[in-house]
Amino acid sequence: MARLQVFLAALWWGSLCAVGFMVVPLLFVHLDTPAMAGQMAAKLFTAQSWLSLVCGLLLLVVAKRLDQEGGHTPSPWVIAGMLCALLMEVAVKPHIVARDNMVLWHNLGTALYVLQWVCAGKTLWALCPVRGGPAVDASPAQTD
Repeated sequence: MARLQVFLAALWWGSLCAVGFMVVPLLFVHLDTPAMAGQMAAKLFTAQSWLSLVCGLLLLVVAKRLDQEGGHTPSPWVIAGMLCALLMEVAVKPHIVARDNMVLWHNLGTALYVLQWVCAGKTLWALCPVRGGPAVDASPAQTD
């Protein structure tokens, strides 16, 4: 179960890195018009929001199960990151798609995305073992 937590946190943080800091900027460089890039970016950010919510939910479920087995509690960073993803999808995205006060809503969306990235990173960081500390056994004989 501990490996599953690390995997989910890495998937969440890594997907935020790939989509927000590589794929979407490349859309604006390589697609013919900013409007085309914006439409595709909106679809990618929706997919990213849902992936973030699923990863966060699964992280909470696994943490609850581990808590019942002895002392693991869900991180407030997971909940904060999920809240950022949800706010981006239901509160910010409709304004950006409608091109309503683009500067305000785009800046707010960017801030929420970066905050979600920080939350996912803090979650991953907290779940990874520290040298000399408890480590996740990588032997194939272990079953989680």
